[in-house]
Amino acid sequence: MGKLARFASVVIVSTLLFSTVAPADTTASKNEGEVRQLLDRWGKAFRAKDIDGVMAVYAPGTAVVAFDVIPPLERVGSKSYRKNYEDFFATYEGPLDYELRNLRIVAGKDVAFIHCLERVSGTLKGGQKSDLWLRVTSGLQKMNGRWFIIHDHISVPTDFETGKALLDLKP
Repeated sequence: MGKLARFASVVIVSTLLFSTVAPADTTASKNEGEVRQLLDRWGKAFRAKDIDGVMAVYAPGTAVVAFDVIPPLERVGSKSYRKNYEDFFATYEGPLDYELRNLRIVAGKDVAFIHCLERVSGTLKGGQKSDLWLRVTSGLQKMNGRWFIIHDHISVPTDFETGKALLDLKP
């Protein structure tokens, strides 16, 4: 095989390899970007205590299952989870602030998950300042071309000797 034929073979093989690898990487990167945009929309709505904006990122109907830091033990369905947000927002005066730290997004073709530490702060009704860190894991699913959160797991560490949540921990 001459040099030109070998070069042509390398170019053809390289083209075939990169054409099959690149779309998967591009899709994962595109989906990760879409999930990040969803989190940004959620964050803007959360800061404003905009319940409709917050709930717009959750799957409609009964697809959502949430394990939150406030009772009950489990919420099933977006209408039920909406109640948690309404109750939470009602305990604060004015806007909320939040920060995500150590955010990791893993996005496949139609399923993704995120995990991070989340700082929530604001002023409680009555004037007391609130500032706490939570652990967050969320599962997402792409439905009809749009990402939705289908599972939230929000938690704080517990001191098993006292049975109390540890709300003053910081990363």
